[in-house]
Amino acid sequence: MRVTINGEERSFQAQHTVASLLGELGLDPAKVAVERNLEIVPRSTYGEIPVAEGDRLEVVHFIGGGSDDPLVVAGRSFNSRLLVGTGKYKDFEETARAIEASGAEIVTVAVRRVNLSDPSRPMLVDWVSPKRYTYLPNTAGCYTADDAVRTLRLAREAGGWDLVKLEVLGDQKTLYPDMVETLKAAEALIREDFKVMVYCSDDPIAAKRLEDMGCVAIMPLAAPIGSGLGIQNPVNIRLIVEQSKVPVLVDAGVGTASDAAIAMELGCDGVLMNTAIAAAKDPVRMARAMRLGVEAGRLAYLAGRMPRKLYADPSSPLAGLI
Repeated sequence: MRVTINGEERSFQAQHTVASLLGELGLDPAKVAVERNLEIVPRSTYGEIPVAEGDRLEVVHFIGGGSDDPLVVAGRSFNSRLLVGTGKYKDFEETARAIEASGAEIVTVAVRRVNLSDPSRPMLVDWVSPKRYTYLPNTAGCYTADDAVRTLRLAREAGGWDLVKLEVLGDQKTLYPDMVETLKAAEALIREDFKVMVYCSDDPIAAKRLEDMGCVAIMPLAAPIGSGLGIQNPVNIRLIVEQSKVPVLVDAGVGTASDAAIAMELGCDGVLMNTAIAAAKDPVRMARAMRLGVEAGRLAYLAGRMPRKLYADPSSPLAGLI
């Protein structure tokens, strides 16, 4: 029998209940909580609930405190600095597996019309629960401020979310932000008490204006959406980071884990990506790589890199040389 536990596939010779499986793993049932296929298993039923082929289990316990370096957006704390999208995957199952492997706590979701011809079709919420993840409604595909505002009003009505991601695109070829329309939409949304995380160009002046307006996070692009080119203008990204008092998250253009690490080493507070994971040959494995890339980049930034030098500098002391 094969089951996935905390993102890792494991094989067992015998059939198990949740209780007997925990016993085989050497875990005390009184000290852990178990989620089976996205449903919490009451501790009183551990001995009765069978574990079946293909089940996905999350086994968690309490540790001291929480993250000592949380991402704080609009007063809310998150342990993960990686945000992921939910589009472009082959199916909802792959979407759910990749998000789980990424460790992300915030997922962006687009607002689209319900399929009235087949209302029974599965929806994203059936696989990626808003009870487990923070949904971040976005305005992907909007080209005017009016369309963006209208979309997020619908999103708030549908799920009650006021933390939103605003993007207003300029054209279909580049998918660059239309900053005039972006500023107009941000102003309207902030008046209506939305907490706006905003996709923008890598322009420090525009980024500062959005922050001064009241946006809760600035999200400059690294490169065109879906291009995978990585950070094309690190100087401007760093300038935006240095001047900002709200979180700065690179949004769009990341292609692989090293790009995510570079963004974090520049001092960014987080990275948002979708295509880089969904379009990989193995999205689940890439999601895990991105998680590690973000963590490594953040640690390197906090540690402070060594100074660059023009010439060699021996690492072994020369005193006492024979």
